[in-house]
Amino acid sequence: MASSRPVGAEPDTSHRPSADRDLDPRRSTVPVGSSDLLKEGTLTAAATLERHGHIAVITLNRPEAMNAVNAALSTAVGAALDELAADPELRVGVITGAGRAFCAGADLKELARGNGIHDPEHPEYGFAGLVQHFVDKPLIAAVNGFALGGGTEIVLASDLAVMSEDASLGLPEVTRGLVAAAGGLLRLPRAVPPKIALEMALTGTPIDAASAAHWGLVNRVVPADQVLPTALRLAETIAANAPLSVRASKRIMHRVNEFGSDWDTPIWEMSVAEAGPVFVSKDALEGPRAFAEKRPPQWRGE
Repeated sequence: MASSRPVGAEPDTSHRPSADRDLDPRRSTVPVGSSDLLKEGTLTAAATLERHGHIAVITLNRPEAMNAVNAALSTAVGAALDELAADPELRVGVITGAGRAFCAGADLKELARGNGIHDPEHPEYGFAGLVQHFVDKPLIAAVNGFALGGGTEIVLASDLAVMSEDASLGLPEVTRGLVAAAGGLLRLPRAVPPKIALEMALTGTPIDAASAAHWGLVNRVVPADQVLPTALRLAETIAANAPLSVRASKRIMHRVNEFGSDWDTPIWEMSVAEAGPVFVSKDALEGPRAFAEKRPPQWRGE
């Protein structure tokens, strides 16, 4: 059984369930972060973290508001990502939504009241505590439903994505007198051809799952009830690899846009600096040794 617990508690490593086992909604969940994130009169919080072996499943947990982002949700997600980054037992993160939505974007009611929607202690983490919060462990978006505006920006900030066949992505901010300022206008032109990005941003018209897959915005499109199991299987595949190698690979690929031509010296110097420690690690010895001995490698992350 997967375990859920507050950030900062000692990890329970006694259970290692298969990624084929879906999350059971009857299981109890514990909020991420401090008790002041609890919603008044309930036992739920704005986000939860649940462990599936080496995988952290972060659930946006405001289903009554279609998981719209307020300050409590930003704070909770930011804390969950901090835990993912700090805990050596956790190798991959999966982010999904409770209920029928993935994320409806910013909580417009909160904004209309003049309330902020960022984590007041970590505004540098950005929207949802995520879009400017770099973690060098892979993050997979399990897009279980409605994901417009900020929901799409969370998908763009994730490394991989699995999407429900009846979900949609889009940046409708221009239809509300707003701007997709949580990374949508920055990341979308890097993810799809410029004219496709401009059409999405300037018309505000959403695209369906098939189009999202066609343009490479998501890795898999599956029936709604298979979104989380598929994301977990993908996460398990990644988590089975050497953690230092995975993290260095992500860092290198995220940094390539800092440089010009891939024939120039600086980009190669960056790659060598990131990869060098991996080649002298204990895991770099374990991989070839396990191959020669015809056994699964036992990664230590060292």
